[in-house]
Amino acid sequence: VQLQASGGGLVQAGGSLRLSCAASGLRFSAYTWGWFRQAPGKERELIAAINRSGGGKLYADSVKGRFTISGDKDKTMVDLQMNSLKPEDTAVYTCAARAGSYDDRASAYRYWGQGTQVTVSS
Repeated sequence: VQLQASGGGLVQAGGSLRLSCAASGLRFSAYTWGWFRQAPGKERELIAAINRSGGGKLYADSVKGRFTISGDKDKTMVDLQMNSLKPEDTAVYTCAARAGSYDDRASAYRYWGQGTQVTVSS
């Protein structure tokens, strides 16, 4: 099992980035998928999640209306489109998967990708 996150980078405030998480060894329809982020000195937080059908999506209040999570069942990929980025969005972003239903605790997710750095300059 491997989750490969990509798409991070440096962007100016107000800009956009798209993160992708490609999973191998897992079926999209068997897991709940989440994007977490961790800023320096802060705890890891779940910012977006999508359920195994792809029809249910949840967002943290801090990103609601700006970020969109989507899933590709055929490719087992989960993307995070990030618009209207703010300096406070600067963090390491990581994708994760769990076999159960939605859960906002990092400890509830079994499979993790490596982090990708997102830096938003003011």
